[in-house]
Amino acid sequence: MPSDCTTSPQDQQGETVADNSLINKHLLVASDFDQTLSFNDSGAVLSDLIGVPHFHEKVAGLARSNLVQQGGELAYLIRHDPEFRGVRRHDLAEAGRRVRLKKDIGAFVSFLERGIEGCRFSFFVVSAAPKEVICSALDGILPPERIFGTELDYDPRSGEVRAIARVAAGYGKVSVLEELEERLGTPPERTLYVGDGSSDVHVMLHVNNRDGFTIAVSENKLLARIAKSTVLSDSAFAVVVPILEQIVGWRRAQIRELFESYGLTLHGWEKSRTDRVTIQEVAPEPKDVVGCEASGND
Repeated sequence: MPSDCTTSPQDQQGETVADNSLINKHLLVASDFDQTLSFNDSGAVLSDLIGVPHFHEKVAGLARSNLVQQGGELAYLIRHDPEFRGVRRHDLAEAGRRVRLKKDIGAFVSFLERGIEGCRFSFFVVSAAPKEVICSALDGILPPERIFGTELDYDPRSGEVRAIARVAAGYGKVSVLEELEERLGTPPERTLYVGDGSSDVHVMLHVNNRDGFTIAVSENKLLARIAKSTVLSDSAFAVVVPILEQIVGWRRAQIRELFESYGLTLHGWEKSRTDRVTIQEVAPEPKDVVGCEASGND
């Protein structure tokens, strides 16, 4: 494994790499959960578990009405939709156990915990999914104190959700990041955020505006315009690639060596830029018609 996390501004092959500003630095890494660390939406998993159909239609209806922040739809449904009022804490935990996670999350968390010489990371999950779902899904991988999800208040007698204490969606994610930066003592430019969808737009804009770094793990068109890097993979460990290459400044050979140290091999590492352009013919404008009628006067 390479012994240093910094190199000169440009190596002999002309690749842009990091400067010495990362020596002995502490970086905050925050990630969304649904479809970022997992393959499916935890709300859809919960709906199937309790036998409630048309979850995505319900979410789409809430999105059209702008009644709740994007990402906070499940919390709203659990609190207000009659079909979800029967949800209890154990249902959320069971839904978490049924969520299909991306591969190599354990290796990804282990890498961030170990850090590299000159750089250390603090990793947190910040998601609008109920915290019970995320804690159950990541049980044995990430401790609950590093998970920030939607917090629900339960009736002690019935077990029913009686209130929503906090939703980590929209500006709620920004608030969590600012709290973590203050707690850890890390400047905003040392914040990295990983997300996948429209609900991450607000927090990514916030991170970018303060010179942080954003990574998209989907081809969402909105994120493509905002995220500073996009990595597509069924492995959570793939996020390490833009972190090491674009932030830390490692060369490809160094990154491949690190992957091998975790028993992983990079296959199909391709860089591309795709312009999606739609071109249509423009109908010719009608020519002016010159009147030829004779004047009414003789």
